[in-house]
Amino acid sequence: MVTATRETAEEKKAGTEEPATTGKEKSGRWRGTVLVIVLRVAVIVLCLVLWQKMSGPVIPEYAVSKPTDVWTALHRLLASSQGWTDIRTTSFEVVVGFGIGVAIGTVMGLVLGSFPLAGRVMEPLVAAVNGVPKIALAPLFVLFFGIGSWSKIYIAATGVAFVVFYNLYLGLRLRDRELVEIIQVMGGRKHHVLSYVTVPTLAAPFFAALKTGGPLAILGVIGGEFIASSEGVGHELFTSATNLDAASEFAGLIVLMAITLILNGILTQLDKYALKRLGLATRRSSGQRP
Repeated sequence: MVTATRETAEEKKAGTEEPATTGKEKSGRWRGTVLVIVLRVAVIVLCLVLWQKMSGPVIPEYAVSKPTDVWTALHRLLASSQGWTDIRTTSFEVVVGFGIGVAIGTVMGLVLGSFPLAGRVMEPLVAAVNGVPKIALAPLFVLFFGIGSWSKIYIAATGVAFVVFYNLYLGLRLRDRELVEIIQVMGGRKHHVLSYVTVPTLAAPFFAALKTGGPLAILGVIGGEFIASSEGVGHELFTSATNLDAASEFAGLIVLMAITLILNGILTQLDKYALKRLGLATRRSSGQRP
């Protein structure tokens, strides 16, 4: 049965295989990519110029500072040992909280999605807990785990866990029942259903949940550092706002954007690699074409 299924998949793949991309098409794509990059840089430069010119005459400088002052504050932040300590602390809390949240959400989604009765019993309770703003739970986590890193880690994990849970839970509920029954009728066992139906069905929503959960992890960590912390990027942002230091505030925001871009880039590459290994990359690219 497994051999026949693989042969059928290979025949479909061979039948739908597209001709190789020509040199002209590659050149056109390369020019399009360069154009997009140039336009992005132009937009950033234009915004910086307008910011520099409007700060003071149009907008109070104490509120928005200037790009030149922000650059000085960013250089001062990156040149100090305390600045790198804050960056390492926040990065550690984001990564660990994200990992714990993914693990908890995956287990919850698979268990409740695989057992319909348990799903019907627990889904309203999960929805009720998820309805509580995660930042409102921050004082409770600080009370349990103190002002150290673990309170921020669990705040981040809480937000990520629910996103992963709902994507996997709904993915299992929307799984093609007819295809499962066909595999079972042909003599397939549970690991065949897992390989040929469950994993391909859950791959896309799972990685979509990871990309959504990354910013939520950062949001939870920064929110926790705002409330109670002794170090971290969020702590420095709160201190800068208290001191009305707009330049340092924007420098901290740039560091947060860099962390977000790095995390998103890693998750994007992981998404592409996993879908390629599962043989779903071609299906996704063909589905995106008009």
